[in-house]
Amino acid sequence: MSPAVLLSFIIGYFLVLIVISFLTSRKSSDNDTFFVANRNSKWYLVAFGMIGTALSGVTFISVPGKVGAPTGDQFAYFQFVLGNAAGFIVVALVLLPLYYRLKLTSIYGYIEQALGTWSYKTAAGIFLISRTIGSAFRLYLVVIVLQRFIFDSYHIPFAVTVLICLVLIWSYTYKGGLKTIIITDSLQTLFLVSSVFLSIFFICRSLNYNVFEAADAIKNSSYSKIFFFNDFVSSKFHLGKQFLGGLFITICVVGLDQDLMQKNLSCKNIGEAQKNMFSFTFVFVLINIFFLSVGALLYIYAAKNGVVVAKTDYLYPTIALNYLGLIPAIVFMLGLTAATFATTDSALTALTTSFCVDFLNFNKSTDINSKKMVSARHIVHIAFSGLMFLVIIIFNQINNDAIVTAIFKVASYTYGPLLGLYCFGLFVSKRQVLDKAVPFICLISPAVCYYLSANSKTLLGGYAFDNELIIVNGLITFIGLWLTSSKKMEDGKGKMEDGNYAH
Repeated sequence: MSPAVLLSFIIGYFLVLIVISFLTSRKSSDNDTFFVANRNSKWYLVAFGMIGTALSGVTFISVPGKVGAPTGDQFAYFQFVLGNAAGFIVVALVLLPLYYRLKLTSIYGYIEQALGTWSYKTAAGIFLISRTIGSAFRLYLVVIVLQRFIFDSYHIPFAVTVLICLVLIWSYTYKGGLKTIIITDSLQTLFLVSSVFLSIFFICRSLNYNVFEAADAIKNSSYSKIFFFNDFVSSKFHLGKQFLGGLFITICVVGLDQDLMQKNLSCKNIGEAQKNMFSFTFVFVLINIFFLSVGALLYIYAAKNGVVVAKTDYLYPTIALNYLGLIPAIVFMLGLTAATFATTDSALTALTTSFCVDFLNFNKSTDINSKKMVSARHIVHIAFSGLMFLVIIIFNQINNDAIVTAIFKVASYTYGPLLGLYCFGLFVSKRQVLDKAVPFICLISPAVCYYLSANSKTLLGGYAFDNELIIVNGLITFIGLWLTSSKKMEDGKGKMEDGNYAH
């Protein structure tokens, strides 16, 4: 596959996104447009575009690769996806009505009302740290693929490749923000979904399978086991662990995450936002079935053609770019690029929004759309692009996949304290937290969980944690909040309303 062809494709792809950015932001590029798209987004565009945001480039490469992993994953990931679906429903029915009732721009404004200022800043800080590291990690893994298959041929340094990617993302998001992203993410989701279906088509054609023969081959292969019921204690694949992990991780990384919730808050009303979540859930489950099917077909193809790769993550790009021909290679790059940049552009917008609202107090300004405020937002947007660049360069300098993955895993632990904070605010109405102690509680909880994860087999009789560890994380935070809290006293200055003091 010629690097020149792939590079030309990438350039053309971004030109399309920049044109869309110009068209969507030429009439309005103020802060209301950037933060919440003037609260006028069409629910069906939000729902479709969220698919591209939820499925990162890591998912695009790793989910098919894990199907045939030596650890015996097969289709176990689908158990996690079912938990995701349940989590999306909880978010739609419990959290979205809360955010709409309070008319929030940043969802962490709820924590300020429920628990206090220190708790609020802690929640927002957790998001900023976690999303920066998580998004940098996802972009880093995909930039490695671009570097290997395109930019190495031109002797372009890795740092320059990263800079090019981030500059391109910044160029089509800095004016229109969320309003632009609603459109570009819908387009990128179309590319992503098309790529999955076309990949199946091209692999089946190479194997001389029709649709029914492909389905039979997947069903009869050694890769298609979905439900795992044995060995709850030591197996990470048990249905209970995977489902509960999927449920609570979705509540945390979707419902308690500014990134995906910001898109929902751009809908006209709660009814449209909920329609968005329900339809998104259906498509999300369906597309993951096809991702897993791609994985099984890739391993069947590899076995028949003697394809061997060093890591499971290399299987999809290796076969797509080196074995199937020009059109399949372009299709793969289309899907990978769409998945990656739909995630990263959305994250940069959400990080900018959270910092401006939660730390610079834009929401308390008398004129949020003043030139001074818009200029400040531009500076913050550039700063987070630069921060992500530095994090990716650090990942690359570490040059150790295990350490980089561990850093990403530690960052993911910080969503557990968000779960504890929101649960305390929602369900404990008669106790007031010791606000200044909250940052320390939210540091201790992930540290304890990381220790438990590393030593659970010794400490807990062979028990192996997987994604359900986030429940323990949230519980530790909740207990810490309870132990340091005291009973609320009604002093006449405010009465209890919806479990919190009215402001």
